Amino acid sequence: MSSSTQATAGNDQIPEGPSADTAAVPLEIIGRSPRQLAWLRFKRDRTGVICAGIVGAFILIAIFAPLICALYGKNPYTLYGQNDNLLNSYGMPIKPNGGIDSNHWFGIEPGLGRDIFALLMYGIRTSLGISLCVTILSVALGVLVGLIQGYVGRKTDYFLGRLTDLMMSFPQQLFFIAFTPVVIALFVKPTEQEPTYIRFFALVLVQFFLGWMSVSRLVRSQVLSLREREFVEAAQLTGASTWRIVSKELLPNIGSTILVQTTLLLPVNVTTEAGLSYLGVGMQDPTPDWGLMFQKAAEYYQSDITYMFFPGIAMLIFVVAFNLLGDSVRDALDPKTIR
Repeated sequence: MSSSTQATAGNDQIPEGPSADTAAVPLEIIGRSPRQLAWLRFKRDRTGVICAGIVGAFILIAIFAPLICALYGKNPYTLYGQNDNLLNSYGMPIKPNGGIDSNHWFGIEPGLGRDIFALLMYGIRTSLGISLCVTILSVALGVLVGLIQGYVGRKTDYFLGRLTDLMMSFPQQLFFIAFTPVVIALFVKPTEQEPTYIRFFALVLVQFFLGWMSVSRLVRSQVLSLREREFVEAAQLTGASTWRIVSKELLPNIGSTILVQTTLLLPVNVTTEAGLSYLGVGMQDPTPDWGLMFQKAAEYYQSDITYMFFPGIAMLIFVVAFNLLGDSVRDALDPKTIR
């Protein structure tokens, strides 16, 4: 009895710890998909997150421009400077700094006297709308042509490749300037008033016509390397249709390339559209547009340089943020390219 009691007391003094069974249980390993890994890498990129927020803010401004201006109490079409006598006899704002005050946060436009803040909100809406349409159409056609070239190959690849080379030989800026009025003339007679949507459509069509080739070349090179991989050959051996191979095997593997190319192409289209409006072949007054604001600011920069600041700074921030966002997305999707 005494020995058993001592043994029990001895056992009571043994410190508690993890049992053998508990220690033998392995830790659970949580797997992550490539998309989840890319998202984690992107969230760690502070520059990319900030740029994504800036780009998102511009997109929200474009979507809710009418609501923002309604809350602001101004619109981009009313001639405030003339109605409220805020312009002098030379058409310049009477108040300093371009007429900036509590009623007109960014001042008023020289000449006509429209509110610059309202013009900028609607100008972002117009420029982003045109550029987004051009980008979507260009990427869609470029991906389609690139897939056909890379997967079908042979004569199809040859003829589509020569067509791409021909399209790339056109001087883009000269083509845009020369053919935008031609496209408009196809839909509107000289004696008729030109609707705004016709010019919108013409700008989208002309830029899209010469905007898809770079995407096509990039997709073609990707598909040429993928079609020789084992998973594509396995799908072919199992009798999978061409559509299934393209949609289930090829497209998911070039999705990151398409996404990165889209983020890099959109700011290029924004600056192109603004340049066409600045040169007089894009959107026309009284439609608010980024390029038209630059055009007007260039006329009055000696007397009212303030007007140049707001559209210039806004476009600079947008283009830089979108380019940095494209770099961050590329690094997140392909860690081998991290700088």
